[in-house]
Amino acid sequence: MAILAKPGQRVIVQGITGREGLSRARLMLDYGTQVVGGVTPGKGGQTAAGVPVFDTVQQACDELGTIDTSVLFIPAPLVRNAALEAIDAGVKTLVIVPDRVPVYDVLEIDSAARQNGARFIGPNTLGVLSPDLAVLGMMGGRAAAIREWAFTGPVGITSRSGGITTSMAYYLAQAGMGVSTAVHVGGDSIVGMPHARVLELFERDLHTRLVVMFGEIGTSQEEEAAELIERGIFTKPLIAYIGGKTSREGTRFSHAGAIIEGGRGTYASKVERLRAVGAHIAEHFGDIPQIAADVLASLLAESPASDKDPAQVWYTAITDIQPNAIRLRGQRVDDLMGRVTFSQAIFLALTGRLPEARVAPLIDAMFVASIDHGTTPPSTLAARTAASTGAPLNAAIAAGLLSINAFHGGAVEDCMHMIHDIQERTGGGLLVDEAAEALVRDYRASKRKLSGLGHRVHTADPRTRRLLELAEACGVAAQGVVSVQALQAAFTRVTGKTLPVNVDGALAAILVDLGIPPELGNAFFMMARTPGLVAQITEEKQREKPMRVIYPNQSVYDGPEPE
Repeated sequence: MAILAKPGQRVIVQGITGREGLSRARLMLDYGTQVVGGVTPGKGGQTAAGVPVFDTVQQACDELGTIDTSVLFIPAPLVRNAALEAIDAGVKTLVIVPDRVPVYDVLEIDSAARQNGARFIGPNTLGVLSPDLAVLGMMGGRAAAIREWAFTGPVGITSRSGGITTSMAYYLAQAGMGVSTAVHVGGDSIVGMPHARVLELFERDLHTRLVVMFGEIGTSQEEEAAELIERGIFTKPLIAYIGGKTSREGTRFSHAGAIIEGGRGTYASKVERLRAVGAHIAEHFGDIPQIAADVLASLLAESPASDKDPAQVWYTAITDIQPNAIRLRGQRVDDLMGRVTFSQAIFLALTGRLPEARVAPLIDAMFVASIDHGTTPPSTLAARTAASTGAPLNAAIAAGLLSINAFHGGAVEDCMHMIHDIQERTGGGLLVDEAAEALVRDYRASKRKLSGLGHRVHTADPRTRRLLELAEACGVAAQGVVSVQALQAAFTRVTGKTLPVNVDGALAAILVDLGIPPELGNAFFMMARTPGLVAQITEEKQREKPMRVIYPNQSVYDGPEPE
């Protein structure tokens, strides 16, 4: 169908009130891109191109809901802060149009994107075009013009030159071949999505049959593309044209990133490497349409177009499995190994973002806090009972996990809902203490349990204190922690009794402050408790006799008398 620029994605424009931002926002809207708002500090409350303007990206997200993509038309010195702001707000795709963005700023943006499971195209890019579907950035100039020379087809384009990107789409269209997506990766030496990353996306796109790549001297992008082919990660036909054939060392060809230095990045080395892995090399730019036509013809002769029903394709944004490459939320697993903790990887899998290193000890502590609580919890009793019958490990674990429900393990999720309730009440004008007291009174009136307070064994749960200390030390403790502490104080004011925050309440507060939705609260408890269940099951099998029984003196019949 398309990559990067897709129908239905919700887009904002940072810098929308500037001349370029306003003009290109209109281009995108005219072409059918779903631009839902814009951001310019100090211009919040206005409208531009018919969409609302906000002071910050976070405000835009709060008001508009999920934002998929941000297109940046920001002066180069301000790009770093604008990009980091968008990434922090949860935007997963950025198109950074400006050129001359400082290299160190780009590196910082790249690091933040990797930490948060985001990606960016550019800088120094015209953007992305998926004909008949959407455009991100400024490719094509005018919507009417794009419709005249671009239409949907089986050829993908990845290019280091903005002008060449549109030219290739135009000439392919003139030859009767449409384009799935045209991507201008950017003309700088360091870009967010070089050729290799774009090729990986094209590999997974069912409608892209072959890819045309415009490369240039300088950098190693084309060699990295060749490596993908060599490793079997990119398997579709690749047609490559490399610009800068006659350039000498130290001479820049067209773009900042197109310069030969130290004998690296030469035309000859790139062509040789690509040819060695089977890429089709176009010696002249004008040869591309004919080569593409020949390749498409051979593909049709070998096998008809895919007859897969798109409705039968399973889509997932969690893990991407390719030959010799495994990516979790876009990040290579072999790169994560040894660099992040298991709990950080769990957090990444569930949320799509990697927590900061300073938060890792806190997440580890959260799992340690609930790893086991003796033999009396229902999940442990169920698991050990099942194990005593000779059930295999997986069956006994399942029995234990199936026993974690509303009244055992459900307190974390329930308390998270209570915290959100308190926060909603404060949004209505109440102070947090007033909101907490109102919630306590409502719950008591309806005879509902206040989850997260009190414990059947502990009068002062030692895990609570430690978790809250770590949350404070990591800089995580925020409204969630404040709310659960206000809840404890409100209960005392209303009843005159003391019910301290327990481990479930501490976990709930921290999960809220980490941005985890309540429906994952029980999941965190189950993941933490599973190793404890394994230990309990193993001990049951090793130390106890088979078949746990309830002895007569432990069971009292109180049914009808014998007839």
